[in-house]
Amino acid sequence: MTNFTIGENSQKSLRNTSTMIDMASASFDHAHYQGIMAIYAAPSNDRLVLLQPAGQVVTDFVRCSYLGLDNHPEILNGAREAISRTGAFHWSCARTRLNFDVLGQLERELSNLFKARVLTFTTVLAANMSAIPILASGHLTGGRKPLMVFDRLAHATLAHHKAAAAQETEVTTIPHNDMSALEALCQSHRQVAYICDGVYSMGGHAPMSELIRLREKYGLFLYIDDAHGISIHGETGSGYARTAIPDLGDRTIVAASLGKGFGASGGILMLGTAAQEVLFRRFAIAHAFSASLTTAAVGAALASAAIHVSPELGRRQQQLQKNLAHLDARLKSGEPPSNLPIRTVRFGDELLSVAAARELLRRGFYASAIFFPTVARGQAGLRVCLTASHTSQDIDRLCDAIDEVKAEIASNRIDVFPEGSDKGRP
Repeated sequence: MTNFTIGENSQKSLRNTSTMIDMASASFDHAHYQGIMAIYAAPSNDRLVLLQPAGQVVTDFVRCSYLGLDNHPEILNGAREAISRTGAFHWSCARTRLNFDVLGQLERELSNLFKARVLTFTTVLAANMSAIPILASGHLTGGRKPLMVFDRLAHATLAHHKAAAAQETEVTTIPHNDMSALEALCQSHRQVAYICDGVYSMGGHAPMSELIRLREKYGLFLYIDDAHGISIHGETGSGYARTAIPDLGDRTIVAASLGKGFGASGGILMLGTAAQEVLFRRFAIAHAFSASLTTAAVGAALASAAIHVSPELGRRQQQLQKNLAHLDARLKSGEPPSNLPIRTVRFGDELLSVAAARELLRRGFYASAIFFPTVARGQAGLRVCLTASHTSQDIDRLCDAIDEVKAEIASNRIDVFPEGSDKGRP
């Protein structure tokens, strides 16, 4: 069994923001001075954007709108129509007091779509912030406070809340997807909750069949953030995690995004019971003490929900899979083929990953340079997000450009500190 530590209850072990900033600042400085971060652009057709102020046309492989719905005309019209229908954009009050009627309509439609009791939030971060302290309190596990077990690669919007959870109960972290370690904890503790991603933001996924087995055998509570899995799987786009779970019941919650594959804006929680819904509507912090989605976001989500019950969803899902097969046939990333839309090209060195992203951008492609703290130190590279809207020509041209950049790096023909970028030197 892999070693892990129980009881990460000191502030140092749960969060060390100061050290993280100190370790990562040089790479961020370098990336900013190289012009590959905090870029502003005007949207264009499909996956094209116009970089400002020069107007360079760039094919975007950064956005996570995996089905290409983020500029769908029906979704844009839905946003406009909702503002017109309600005569308002935003109500500045907590949801325990007053709600737009169209928001209630959206939550009912999403509940039917995903076969769950769905609550909406302004972001997935707000949904996770609301859910994790309640889970840690024991109110979802029969009054027994669970050992909160976080996957080592759980997204930052999950891991950030370890300290809040530790104010309620014990917290620990196990190696990524280590089901032997998780089962050992289930055997040694009366109640365990596991917090993980469904589809991980840097690629890969949770072992759903094993998680369901542990839930059935030990009563393991599953909290799964499937922000990157929503819409791309399932007949109605319920996502990677929800599609794998026949019944949420009282031991599973799925968080998801309305702003990635779904193509709108906001976050949701999929709950399994009426008692959970009442508890969250009263005590979830971003529900009880903050405002709702804007009417534009509600209208966009309603329009996307309509697309999710139409034949168009299946066509876009199929096109995404065709694009992924084409990408995997061309991209020499060293990763096995996958039906999930995220690919990483490893360079190891942070400076090389930034230089690679810079050179791709110069050739007309924007892919994210990833480095610590997004990935472990020494694992820097490029993240490529593929969508149904990319063309085969987009994919071929990107792969050709990556091959060129890798060859230039291998032959030391790329300067990680080009002229005029001395400020970016760590």
